[in-house]
Amino acid sequence: MTLAIVIVFLIGYLFISLESNLKVNKTAIALLLSVVLWTMYTCGLQAYTPEGISMEAFKQAVVNGNFVEHVGDTCEIIFFLLGAMTIVEVVDTNGGFNFVRQKLATRSKHTMLWRVVVVTFLLSATLDNLTTSIVMVMVLRKLVASKKTRMLYCGMVILAANAGGAFSPIGDVTTIMLWIKGQVSASGVISELLLPSLITVIVPALVMHWQMKGKLRPMVKEPEATEEKYDFSLTQRNVVFYVGVVGLVSVPVFRAITGLPPFMGVILVLSILWIITEFFYSTRKIESNRAYRVSRVLHKIDMSTILFFLGILLSVAALEETEVLSTFGKTLDSLTNGNHYLVTGVIGIASSIVDNVPLVASCMGMYGLQAAGDFAQDGIFWQLLAYCAGTGGSILIIGSAAGVVVMGFEKISFGWYVRHFSLLALIGMISGMAVYYLQRMIFF
Repeated sequence: MTLAIVIVFLIGYLFISLESNLKVNKTAIALLLSVVLWTMYTCGLQAYTPEGISMEAFKQAVVNGNFVEHVGDTCEIIFFLLGAMTIVEVVDTNGGFNFVRQKLATRSKHTMLWRVVVVTFLLSATLDNLTTSIVMVMVLRKLVASKKTRMLYCGMVILAANAGGAFSPIGDVTTIMLWIKGQVSASGVISELLLPSLITVIVPALVMHWQMKGKLRPMVKEPEATEEKYDFSLTQRNVVFYVGVVGLVSVPVFRAITGLPPFMGVILVLSILWIITEFFYSTRKIESNRAYRVSRVLHKIDMSTILFFLGILLSVAALEETEVLSTFGKTLDSLTNGNHYLVTGVIGIASSIVDNVPLVASCMGMYGLQAAGDFAQDGIFWQLLAYCAGTGGSILIIGSAAGVVVMGFEKISFGWYVRHFSLLALIGMISGMAVYYLQRMIFF
């Protein structure tokens, strides 16, 4: 039965990877896969039933124990993402990100490059790489007239968004997973991955700086947006922005002080933001059915993404129960002589082809959290995994949510990205790993 479970998982994983070819949403496959795998696992428990206990009683014990525990762990991540996505959507819907356009505006190509890199890197560490990429592409459309030049900036947005998410406990879904489950701490991942993540994007940016010449063409003047475009005044929009963003940044602090799961901190921020926006609406006497209210913004949340995480995490949990992942992890460790840089580097490259969520979830099941050593909290393996899985997605444009959304918005071809950015992204990732190695040798 274990072999059959592994085969079904691999087939499902293949279907998820070929989503664009099969024209079947990967969320549907992930949800079906999770139910099929757990059904196969519970139906195959007869061989493991202890003596003196009926098979039905043993099945019920497994469902009430192991399965419910996995569901609880998965729901922590789901609730965190749901709350964080709602906060970001509220800020964006009410014009909170308009300041980005004002900060980036310049005629110098070089100045624009570094402003794009810095702002994207910092925003991605606070929000997520998908939202950050959307915000940056929309801003660049207003500031850069040349399609060819804008595509180069958009390529750097992908690299900076993925690098910014890698060092922050709330910046990328894979880092969120590792943080919530305890493989990395907020202070550990920030202090040890900040410099490598910076190097990952600085090295490609230096190459782009050398390649870019001249000034940006002025944009065709557009009528200035009026305050009536948004329900809130400029001051109120700034309040929404700072409450949402500062609140998200403070979630690790909330967890450290209270000991509660991170999703409770996100719910706290969301509730405060909700109350503030309701107060703003009441003072401005705006109709209660306006679409920008939080209760209506909730309908804009990408539930397909949320359900995908549910399906894939429960699928990996089924594999974990069969002990296949732990066995595979030990075999991989022995083949590489315990070289974590090699293993995580391969995972990073693989994440540019397949989704990094199941890759990281599988690794969490393979090795498990240990009390000491390289697999302890903030151990070398877990930090390298967070770094490589996040930044490795930049090697191909289809390797991350940031790349896919930029590809769709700007109609960037797969081949163009490979010619202009794939090698830069790979060099950036390797450079960051080298810096991490030196950092470990000198300081830790």
